[in-house]
Amino acid sequence: MSTALQNNLAHETSPYLIQHAGNPVHWQPWGEQALARARAENKPILLSVGYAACHWCHVMAHESFENPDIAAVMNELFINIKVDREERPDIDQIYMAALHALGEQGGWPLTMFLTPGGEPFWGGTYYPPESRYGRPGFVDVLQAIAKAYHTDFERVGRNRQALLDVLDRIPQRGDRAFDANGLAQAISALAGITDPINGGTKGAPKFPNASYLELLWRGGPGSEARKLMLLTLERICQGGIRDHVGGGFARYSVDEYWLVPHFEKMLYDNAQLLELLALAWQETKRDLFRQAATEMVEWLQREMMAGDGQISNGLAFAASLDADSEGHEGRFYVWKPHELVEILGVDDAEFVAHTFDIADGGNWEGQSIPNRLDKPDLEPALEIGWQDLRPRLIAERARRVAPARDDKVLADWNGLAIAAFARASVVFGKPGWLDLARTAFRFVAESMADGPRLGHSWRDGRLLKPGLATDLAAMIRAALALHEAGAGQDYLTQALGWAEAIEHDYADVEGGGYFLTARDAAALITRPRSTLDDAVPNANGIMADNLFRLAVLTGEERWLQRGDEVLTALSPAMAGNVFGHASLLNALDLRLHGLEIVVSGHGETAERLYHAALDQPFPTRTVVRVESPEDLPEGHAVRNAGVSDEPAVFVCSGQRCSLPVRDEAGLATAIGSMRG
Repeated sequence: MSTALQNNLAHETSPYLIQHAGNPVHWQPWGEQALARARAENKPILLSVGYAACHWCHVMAHESFENPDIAAVMNELFINIKVDREERPDIDQIYMAALHALGEQGGWPLTMFLTPGGEPFWGGTYYPPESRYGRPGFVDVLQAIAKAYHTDFERVGRNRQALLDVLDRIPQRGDRAFDANGLAQAISALAGITDPINGGTKGAPKFPNASYLELLWRGGPGSEARKLMLLTLERICQGGIRDHVGGGFARYSVDEYWLVPHFEKMLYDNAQLLELLALAWQETKRDLFRQAATEMVEWLQREMMAGDGQISNGLAFAASLDADSEGHEGRFYVWKPHELVEILGVDDAEFVAHTFDIADGGNWEGQSIPNRLDKPDLEPALEIGWQDLRPRLIAERARRVAPARDDKVLADWNGLAIAAFARASVVFGKPGWLDLARTAFRFVAESMADGPRLGHSWRDGRLLKPGLATDLAAMIRAALALHEAGAGQDYLTQALGWAEAIEHDYADVEGGGYFLTARDAAALITRPRSTLDDAVPNANGIMADNLFRLAVLTGEERWLQRGDEVLTALSPAMAGNVFGHASLLNALDLRLHGLEIVVSGHGETAERLYHAALDQPFPTRTVVRVESPEDLPEGHAVRNAGVSDEPAVFVCSGQRCSLPVRDEAGLATAIGSMRG
């Protein structure tokens, strides 16, 4: 321990950590070596958590972590640990919960102060180098915290114990699940917090929270909740949060109109929005939604593929693009009218400027964020004209300094993307999207395998493991989506293997749901078991949906019972925070209202019926494809009915099934009858 500390991030895999390898701060990666150093020197730990695309993380890095004078104070008073929240969401979850327990609003960068044992006793988020914005200066904070740690033992001890008590608290376990009335009330409550003019939650900032929007969709055709979901997607697709030139969506809007985004583009947002766009287009057939989905996929293929294309298992999806380039947020994405003239000529430039609100003076900091807020959808002829011009703007924009890309491959985010590609491929009739989903699935399943489980993060041939419950849950979701889309039986087999692994290594016997970390993962101060959705759905919500689909696809009662156990055990948490448990409520809706559509037979008629079944909205149906009713599990109502092998489709709810249907019109009638 006598060796002088230095910055030890250069050999990490995370691009975010590597960004900080040149700081004068003696950053250490999270691990026992750093904790042991803190214990040996009796120094508190400064834990800084962020991610590569985080704008305010870059601001604090430039203002403080690159400043030699501030770094000297940090190095003298603390053992400094830097964590990528995307690579270690388990660490982020624990210490963000501690920050909330202190009464602070969450956000990144997360700045926590810990004892040498890793126990939190104080924290915050962004600190300016000097006092401003109503926040104390960072150096003042550092000195005050270090002094308190060494002199005010009682106060530090009280804070430490109070936070540990919160973190170790076992959530109340429910004994009765929500019923249909409770679900309807939850959907109504979310509709009540939705902005009726601009969509999304009322006020600013606005996030495209997919689980919440899906739950609004589940309010049903014609419902106020469904209308609000469609309104939200309309405004998002019209707003500046959408990259109208290159495709895809930014992480969130800083205003209530969806005009000005924080410009970072995350895989998880776009993956989940692709599914919602598919649902919106399926219902409305508005070209706005189809075009936004198509352009997003083009962007993902053009800019976001990662992995090792030289090996047999190919490519998956990278994590994110930064908000900043050339030291300025959004510079890559904004335009001035004269730039359009130079690229397109006067007439076409005027058309683009008028169409996308690009004007002298701009709509943001003197420049223009392309948007179509409060404008009608483009007429087909104008849309064709725009699509002819768009590649020229993409090509010109590619000459600019691009935002940095975080090219690590995350199993859970890829799982969400793969499922979205599989489902959207069916809705939009895009078999190439299904091929892309299969390629990414193969990469994760092979390059990120860790025995029967998965690792969490892959980069440059290095795998961070063990993985998390979200990794297995999201990849089970991906496997089931591929299986239902007709990609093959092997995907169901893989899903079952991963389901066994998550039950064996992540199940929370006491709490009823799932821990985030594996039972053999390196110990942290507590084993995280949050049930709340974040920007991605919680593992418990994803798994509950998976379990109900596995029960239908396999006929095994144990999966249904496990799904019911999860929903029942976590019902008090769901009741206490509807918004934060939208993914669990989505799974509840599948349990209460989901239909099983069995397609039996072979040949042209069976294939036509199969595609008609797949055309039903995917959140509320599970499609089972068999050659004969005899291939169904023993005890299945269709098998027991003794029907012939003639091609037919059956619509089932629980143990109740329709009579055999042999055409698309009959399928629609049977679905309507079964839904009552």
